[in-house]
Amino acid sequence: MFCKLQRGNTISASDYRVNEAIRVREVRLIGPNNENVGVVPIQEALRIAREADLDLVEVSPNSDPPVCRVLNFGKFLYEKAKKEREAKKAQTKIEVKEIRLRPKTTDHHRSFKVRDARRWLGEGMKVKVRIRFRGREITYPDIARKELQEIADELADVGFVEMTPDMEGRTMLMVLAPGKKGKAAGAAGPAEKPMKTEKPTAVAVKAASGE
Repeated sequence: MFCKLQRGNTISASDYRVNEAIRVREVRLIGPNNENVGVVPIQEALRIAREADLDLVEVSPNSDPPVCRVLNFGKFLYEKAKKEREAKKAQTKIEVKEIRLRPKTTDHHRSFKVRDARRWLGEGMKVKVRIRFRGREITYPDIARKELQEIADELADVGFVEMTPDMEGRTMLMVLAPGKKGKAAGAAGPAEKPMKTEKPTAVAVKAASGE
């Protein structure tokens, strides 16, 4: 009649009174098929549980009389713990960090930004990578798009492109999510194919810098 309990449950078996540990004269019984049996003597409830090869579990001790159910106690604890884990997971908020760059950001400065992004992704955070344009720089978005692609490639071992580079006002934004490179194909969509960019000419670079 007694079922083996699963190890590692966050909900303890001691939270419930089971079988002969239920010391009351009568209980309101929910049967093995979830049917409402009604108020019965405790010995009758125990007999029904034994015949079903299940456990009698007190699920509402403060009711008058206490409510008991006939069920598999081990499975009951497992399902309770599973629901608790799912609820905690749903409440967990993924923190989003952001790094900001310019089209003319030096390699040295960018390396510090990428290092921060790598650390955040490793800690399970999402990272926004934003490139801000000034003046006529905005007329040459391919320069920023190329830089964002390079950053995504550098971080492919710890994150994948969740949102491909897109314009937001005078900025271009890309969002990276934590995960292995293999996940990128399913999450990034258009990012599966390399971004096509034309190498800017010297005139274009000069114009973009406002010189």
